[in-house]
Amino acid sequence: MADQKPDVVVIIGDDQHEQFLTDNQPAILIYSGETIENGVLPLPATAPEYWKTARSQYHEAEQPRDYPVAADFARHLTSSLVDDGFDISHSEKLPRPTGEGHACGFVHHRLMRDLTVPIVPVMLNTYFPPNQPSPARCFALGQGLAKAVRAWPEGLRVAFVASGGLSHFTVDPELDAKVMKAFLDCDGEALGNIPKNRLNSGNSEIRNWITVAGACAGLSPVWHDYIPCYRTPAGTGCGMGFAILGTGS
Repeated sequence: MADQKPDVVVIIGDDQHEQFLTDNQPAILIYSGETIENGVLPLPATAPEYWKTARSQYHEAEQPRDYPVAADFARHLTSSLVDDGFDISHSEKLPRPTGEGHACGFVHHRLMRDLTVPIVPVMLNTYFPPNQPSPARCFALGQGLAKAVRAWPEGLRVAFVASGGLSHFTVDPELDAKVMKAFLDCDGEALGNIPKNRLNSGNSEIRNWITVAGACAGLSPVWHDYIPCYRTPAGTGCGMGFAILGTGS
């Protein structure tokens, strides 16, 4: 990502009751505070070391840290999408003191690392009924985001990141293969017609990929990989998909 020198990174992710609970569970939210905090995850002293190591990939080790947000650009995305008929929730403050959720924390820690570029968090309710966006709506949302980027008067290099997925917590290589092919082709019809009953639990994060496919329609595959990571003989684990779409330049 650093090689592409983006000016803004738009993260399409999902909130798993890290910030938004059932008292206010937006289907689509764009955060536009000036900064977003990543907190220190409180773990009990008795937590096993593997769990501490895994969670350290998302959170700060010792003290909270503020990361920059492209606030004006985020508000522009929101306004543009509303003009296009999307009902977008808007927030400039996190409702809970625990900081950004895993969707953004993973990108900051594992993908961006030392790249101090402002982000725009676009949070989808992928997990929790009854207001999960449909696959077709997610693809259209991505198209709307791309349109808004093109309408921004200042030329920006914008990177879109789909955080999460693919199939879990039962690995489904057949579903993952279909999603990967449709994603690489930015095939809105194939992605939009994925049955909603295939997008439950961890599989629901495929909605993030569908949204980015909509945003990247017209770009070409640069690199991709897929690894089915099995945790148990019963087939639990995670289908790990990785892909880059770009102009080739």
